[in-house]
Amino acid sequence: MRFHRIGRDVSVLNDQLPVPGVGFLAVNAFVLHAAEPVVVDTGLGLPDRNFVESLGSIVDPKDVRWIWLTHPDRDHTGGIFALLDAAPHARIVTTFVGAGIMSTERPLPLDRVYLLNPGQSLDVGDRKLTGFRPPLFDNPATVGFYDDRSGVCFSSDCFGSPMPTSDLAGAPDVREAPDDAVRNGQLLWAAIDSPWVHNVDRAKYLETVKPLRSMAPTAFLSTHLPPAVGQHTEFLDMLAAAPEADPFVGPDQRAMEELLASFEPVTAAS
Repeated sequence: MRFHRIGRDVSVLNDQLPVPGVGFLAVNAFVLHAAEPVVVDTGLGLPDRNFVESLGSIVDPKDVRWIWLTHPDRDHTGGIFALLDAAPHARIVTTFVGAGIMSTERPLPLDRVYLLNPGQSLDVGDRKLTGFRPPLFDNPATVGFYDDRSGVCFSSDCFGSPMPTSDLAGAPDVREAPDDAVRNGQLLWAAIDSPWVHNVDRAKYLETVKPLRSMAPTAFLSTHLPPAVGQHTEFLDMLAAAPEADPFVGPDQRAMEELLASFEPVTAAS
């Protein structure tokens, strides 16, 4: 896992996954260094990951007061129960739907759940975090938020993009990648992660972009993109173009077999 710092307020815990034929996808979690520290999502649940140990490089888990779960997909919830054990004073910020989805695997302790809907705010001591529904999302429980002190927007899956290399997926700034690679990757990711965007009323969809224009955030922090500082105009233009991008059609079984046949066979140790 790689670690980056965004100004004084945010640390990035960067993990990633290779996606054959697509590239490398960042899987980020974040720490907001507020008076009441906030962990945003809890990484992958793969058996070789230890989110709490990684988090300990950034903040003492015992000091964490809030765990903002942007939505309950497995690439966001991998370390949540271990973190609840390690952070006895922390509460989980989610929605009624989010808590319900989590309960299909393992119920959340309801006395540690804080339900917050888009448009509502949370006071974390020295700043206010206001929840919003990102224009692009893949889960009905998705709630990102805007930090009124740092001006940073935590956008969950929205603005994600596969990167052409592992190094770029783990870069401290998305501007290290070529502009066309970022935009094309974002449009591809929109088609993969939010395929409904091709079927919605365009005018109604564009209304969901307006709150982000009003926020004019200093940075967008997406789960699936390197940190993006000063990219406000470019990213909102990408959102406006997403409904017209080509729909994604994944490989079928024949393509999968051809891909597997291209791999080098594993040679047994002598």
